[in-house]
Amino acid sequence: MSRVPPTNRPLCIGLSLAITWLTGNSWRRTDSLIEAIHDPDFYTEFAQMAEQAHMDFLFRPDSLFVDPDVLAHAPGFSSLDPTLLMAALAQKTCRIGLVTTASTTFIPPYLLARQLQSLHHISHGRAGWNVVTALDGQQNFGIESMPSADERYARADECVNVVRQLWSGYPGSALLHDRRRGRYADRQQIATLDHHGHFFDIKGPLTLPSHPAGDVPLFQAGASDTGRDFAARIADAIFAATPSLAAALELRKDIQSRAMHHGRSASAVRVLPGLSLFLGDTREEAQELYQSSLSEHIESRQHAFLHQTLGIDVSTFAPAQRITQAMLPPLDHPVRSRTHSNLLRQLVARESPTVASLLKRPEASGSAHWQVVGTVEDALVAIEHWHAAGAIDGFIALPGGSIRSLELTCQALVPALAERGLFRNAYRGSTLRDHLGLAQAGK
Repeated sequence: MSRVPPTNRPLCIGLSLAITWLTGNSWRRTDSLIEAIHDPDFYTEFAQMAEQAHMDFLFRPDSLFVDPDVLAHAPGFSSLDPTLLMAALAQKTCRIGLVTTASTTFIPPYLLARQLQSLHHISHGRAGWNVVTALDGQQNFGIESMPSADERYARADECVNVVRQLWSGYPGSALLHDRRRGRYADRQQIATLDHHGHFFDIKGPLTLPSHPAGDVPLFQAGASDTGRDFAARIADAIFAATPSLAAALELRKDIQSRAMHHGRSASAVRVLPGLSLFLGDTREEAQELYQSSLSEHIESRQHAFLHQTLGIDVSTFAPAQRITQAMLPPLDHPVRSRTHSNLLRQLVARESPTVASLLKRPEASGSAHWQVVGTVEDALVAIEHWHAAGAIDGFIALPGGSIRSLELTCQALVPALAERGLFRNAYRGSTLRDHLGLAQAGK
């Protein structure tokens, strides 16, 4: 296993607000507050808790569709619009970054540029954009079938380029506010874009100027080959599914190599895997929390996911049956996520797991995130190990099982990381660019 030298920077830590602590059966707990998940005040307490721990940012994934069959027994992707939620939380927080998710496949770049720059102003420079191409939801936008991955990323590339040009086309420095001479802005600094590309025709300029903090930092969540190259070109951070240390090491090394290929520094893109945390005061408590969160519907969903992703119907196999690489059919059919398909195929090639063991792996859940089920100390050991191995620049915490797990993440785990010198014990600045160590405007 090749080793990537660890960064000298402190860990970069975000908190997901995707109610991961209420998934599966967890919403059925009497203390879940499930009735409040569409109320922005529900998230205020958690946002302020994360800010008290000096976490870098809040992160809100998104989906532009919801499955009624899932809603019958779980909240699924039922949620507030992430950008509007972050705008609401901007009024209740002061320092923590606010990373929203928006799709380049469905949302036109002018609207994206305007909404994100508005959030940047509303939050005084704390906005971030998780750039996604989306995997589903096309029928809500008049599209019969999803474009291919190559087409989605080509559209995303043009979209991000246009958004950045719109931001730079109306710089904050153009504002004069010269009451005596009646000059509100310097017209010479304001550019009409007149973009005519393969996907978009946009005149510009934007309706509001750029924020003094500089451009909105970009996150990217695709880990396919095309997605990695896109992240290496445009992103400041990548949110990735890395279920094992080997997967994380391979990803970070690859992203560093691709970034340098595109003329950027090896450290330009922070690799921030999702970290699923089922935390308890004891390992037994954490294990019970994890087991109780598992829905009775999960195995049938796993079978369907594995059938679509691997091309094998494991529901017909005995639990002790091993799945070998020779059993895998050629990958010549469309899959929902090439990233998760690759992770599963790599697992099968590496370990030839039994059906029973495969169903226990995060790769079989459709999320494939790094997972710790245990105490705060167990999580500390795992994070220190991955950091020392050079596998991560930080992580995005995905608390699971209960609100208590979220509280332990913010109130115990992150402060303990600060005590061990792996995270800061106070904010050094007031913008998301400050937290990520990015250069400010004009520097």
